[in-house]
Amino acid sequence: MATLLRRMFWLALLGGGAYGGWSWWSRNRAAHPDAAPAWPPFDPDTGATSTDAGADTARVAAAVPIAGVASTAAAPEQRAWVEPIDGACPDGYPIKANDNSGIYHVPGGRFYERTAPERCYATAEGAEADGYRAAKA
Repeated sequence: MATLLRRMFWLALLGGGAYGGWSWWSRNRAAHPDAAPAWPPFDPDTGATSTDAGADTARVAAAVPIAGVASTAAAPEQRAWVEPIDGACPDGYPIKANDNSGIYHVPGGRFYERTAPERCYATAEGAEADGYRAAKA
């Protein structure tokens, strides 16, 4: 009988403490309804306004390359990298780069044949300039 009374006492004490903590937390939240995180105002650095939105859209569309379409404003120099075609690097871009590992593979390298390229580079310097490192021999 004494054991049952002790257990009931501790259970009531524990329940009372939990209820007291919950009521304090509820009152504290009610006293500060604006306690939600304050996000900074959204202010992108695009500089676009509602009057020049069409010009901004045209500027972005001109910057996005379209596969298979030659650009009239193409620079005379060769691009640093191209996307693989059907899982293989095109002629003139033999270096295979993998985005997941951050490694580039040169022809004749140990894992060159088994590497699925995500980017193809013309030179090793171009791959290194984009943050890739050479595969270990």
